[in-house]
Amino acid sequence: MTPPFSYRGGALHAEDVPLEAIAKEFGTPCYVYSKAALVSAYREISDAFSSIGHLTCYAVKANPNIGVLNLFAKMGSGFDIVSLGELQRVLLAGGDPSKVVFSGVGKREDEMRAALDAGIFCFNIESEPELDRLARVAQAMNRKARISFRVNPNVDAKTHPYISTGLRQNKFGIPYDDALRLYEKAEGLESIEISGIDCHIGSQLTELSPIVEALEKILILVDTLEERGITLSHIDMGGGVGIRYSDEQPPEMAEYAKSLITKLAGRPLKLILEPGRFLVGNAGILLTRIEYLKHGEEKNFAVVDCAMNDLMRPALYDAYHEIVQVNAGQGKDVYEIVGPVCETGDFLGHGRTLGAKEGDLLAILSAGAYGMSMSSNYNSRPRAAEILVDKGDCHVLRERETLASLTEFERLIPDAAQS
Repeated sequence: MTPPFSYRGGALHAEDVPLEAIAKEFGTPCYVYSKAALVSAYREISDAFSSIGHLTCYAVKANPNIGVLNLFAKMGSGFDIVSLGELQRVLLAGGDPSKVVFSGVGKREDEMRAALDAGIFCFNIESEPELDRLARVAQAMNRKARISFRVNPNVDAKTHPYISTGLRQNKFGIPYDDALRLYEKAEGLESIEISGIDCHIGSQLTELSPIVEALEKILILVDTLEERGITLSHIDMGGGVGIRYSDEQPPEMAEYAKSLITKLAGRPLKLILEPGRFLVGNAGILLTRIEYLKHGEEKNFAVVDCAMNDLMRPALYDAYHEIVQVNAGQGKDVYEIVGPVCETGDFLGHGRTLGAKEGDLLAILSAGAYGMSMSSNYNSRPRAAEILVDKGDCHVLRERETLASLTEFERLIPDAAQS
């Protein structure tokens, strides 16, 4: 496959469209996604796991744009959701509710009712109180809620602590040693139907050994449950396989698939996967324009028109994104790439070498996951537009917010209340 973002004649393109043309038509900052990259990533998973019964459930939180969800739905994807809002997006995008798994540690009663009404595939239960609540809600609705327990295997994912989810000190899942008791409790609840077991140890994983270790521990539990007369029909191994941001070397999807398929050989368990970042991360960039080049006593600053409210990952995780010039420039200086937000933490990249001038365009790479989905209106900044490129065509997936939209739901204090 041709890289989704590549230089042609010294100008960076998204598929067949120059990014300069996108900036001219849609303005900056602007998220730009490649349809070919989204499709290719999904097919890579499908091909790698073709020898085993499986369902890919895209993790909506990575990029919840309904255009992106619709594209995956048309390819047969299921969806991993963590809120009622994400369920609504999946349904609006044409997603099949019978392919939806509902994760998350804090499901409300109204969310449970809506998910049961929609007919989702499974709730991933993360605590005993959640099991009790779901049983009450389902019984009141005269429904059976299909569940799996998210079991915490206490395996170090060897990733950033903020996105590691499989250790004892993390808020996610039920303790491994409590799992058997809770499965036996669920077996006795009339409004609950046990379907499977779930395990997700973290995000941006670059090593296979923690995933294999977690699976081995989960399969021991599966065998113990079978001995107790509780037969599971699926195993959900979550997502988490990393992508390249700089010099990471995440496992190839085929290698990842082989490691799971080998362990699951001979077991009549459907495998559920919940990839997010892998599907969308490298399929998107954030396009931004340099407003000022500021030369300081100790550092030089390239002040751009996007900020931490547009891309939170660098400020939140000290995450690295490669930043490149859309058009080749002359001369080289080292810059801090910063935004206009009034925070010292408002940076996009440290110590980047640019041959740039004011008004030049930069592309922040690998921004398709947790970019727009984590954006905000901090400093009363409208959020960026989202554009999908399909070969030589551009499609607006989300209009740029307007200043008027920022205060649409706000109200002045009535005069009588001020006296």
